This record gives sequence, structure tokens and C-alpha cells, in this order.
Amino acid sequence: MSFRPDTRRGVFNGVINLAKPAGVSSARVVGRVKRLLPRGTKIGHAGTLDPFATGVLLLLVGKATKSCEKLMGERKGYEATIKLGASTSTDDLEGEETVVEVLKQPLEEEVQETARRFVGAIEQRPPAFSAMKIGGQRAYKLARRGEVVEMKARIVTVYSLDVLEYAWPFVRVRIECGRGTYIRAIARDIGEGLGVGGHLTELRRTFVGKFSAAEGVKVEELTAENLESYLRAVD
Repeated sequence: MSFRPDTRRGVFNGVINLAKPAGVSSARVVGRVKRLLPRGTKIGHAGTLDPFATGVLLLLVGKATKSCEKLMGERKGYEATIKLGASTSTDDLEGEETVVEVLKQPLEEEVQETARRFVGAIEQRPPAFSAMKIGGQRAYKLARRGEVVEMKARIVTVYSLDVLEYAWPFVRVRIECGRGTYIRAIARDIGEGLGVGGHLTELRRTFVGKFSAAEGVKVEELTAENLESYLRAVD
């Protein structure tokens, strides 16, 4: 099912391609935009981004909320920075670092070879600090209480994973992947594959389907008067 922006004044249906800034949760962004909409207008998003992450956050307005599953199933693109030589409980920069003793820094060829292992249909263990449910509860809530969280591996699809730059201890990568892929987990697994540990320090979502970061609107640019002009069709 797809929707096109409604041309009737005061009726809002469509997708806003928002350029999410760092330092704010996806839920807070949704709440801020909701205040610009007429009372009672539905709004949600198609795939959360962690607070430190930036880039494409698709806000679904009105009848477009019914297209959430379709949009979450679209191919996604990311650019990320991985820090080797240390791991964290969250697999990203929000957790406390545990430094790994590294006797020999990996060569670029080793980094490239390890990265190639994570292309295709791969088994991936989601991070313990994730929104996945275990026994009806979010995994991150259990982890925050200090409970041992055992995440079962599942199959996800990574279409491409390119190493853009490597200068110890940082690796910049570009990734295209399918639904349910955790970039944090890829950072962790590359570090483990190299035997040096690793975690995510930067993440930017560059596209979701046809929606690109280059065309995203900043949240501070949206007003009640101009919001309608940023509504886009699902397809």
C-alpha cells in the first residue's frame, strides 16, 4: 500500500525525509515534529537511529504510517567508523571501553579480508543493548539491570561492505544492508575477527530505499507552515 501527499489544506499524509542530528533520540525527533501537526495527526518513524547516529530518519505522517513495514524492508545505506583495540558493552561509544591488549596492529589487507566475511546472508548476534524482546521485555532493559542477556544469532543480509579508510585504530566503512542488520554488531564482529576487539564510534544512515541523506530536511527547518511541502510519497 502506498500513499501520496494529500493536497487538502490541513490534511497531512506522507513521508518526511528528516536529517537526524547527533545527540537526540529518534523518539524525541518524532515528538518535536508532532507538535507542528494538527491535533490528532498520526506520526511515527520507519526504523530508529541511536542518539549518536545521524542521517536519514523517515517520519511517517497520517495514512503513511500504514507503510511502516514496507519502508523498514527497504535496502539501507550507512557510513560508519569502527574503533579497534577496545570493546564496549553496547558495541558503540555509549558504553564504557574495555581496552584490549594488542601485540600487533592488523595490516590493511587483514582488515579488508575480515570485512569481506560479513557480506552476504550472514549470521549476526544482535547487541545485548538493543530493542529486541526477550521473554516480552526489551533486551536493553534487562542489560541495564545487570542481567545476563543471551542474544540468539539470526540471518541478516549485507549487500556490500567497503573499507574506505584504515588508520589504526579507526576503520571507516560503507555498508548496504537489509532489514534487521545491526551496524554495531558488524563493528564488534570485525574487531573480534581481527582478534583486537572493536566498537562503533560514528554512524550515518545515507539512504533508505529512494530517500537519501542529501535530500533530508533538518528538524529546525520544519515549521507548521512549511511542513506540508516536505511530505513525500512512499513510492
